[in-house]
Amino acid sequence: MVSRRMIVTNAEGLHLRSAGKFVEKMNRFECSVTILFKDARVDGKSLLNIMMACIKCGAEIEIECDGADEDEALEAAVHVIEKELM
Repeated sequence: MVSRRMIVTNAEGLHLRSAGKFVEKMNRFECSVTILFKDARVDGKSLLNIMMACIKCGAEIEIECDGADEDEALEAAVHVIEKELM
C-alpha cells in the first residue's frame, strides 16, 4: 500500500466534474483507491461516494492505493488533483 497527503486546491473542490475526472482516471487501474477525508474512507472509484464526502477547496485528504499497480495509480491520482483540476 502507498499513500500521500495533499491539499485540494481546485476552487470548487471535488465537485461533479472534477470528481468525475478523478474517478475516470482511477478506474483505469486494478488496485483499490481510497480517499481519506476527516474520519471517512471514501472509495476513489465511486463518483457517488466522492460527491457524498463534500470535499471542498482547502481540504486535506490522503489518497491510498493498494494493489498490483498502486504506484502508478497514486502517481496518476496526485497528478489529477494537483495539475488537472486547477
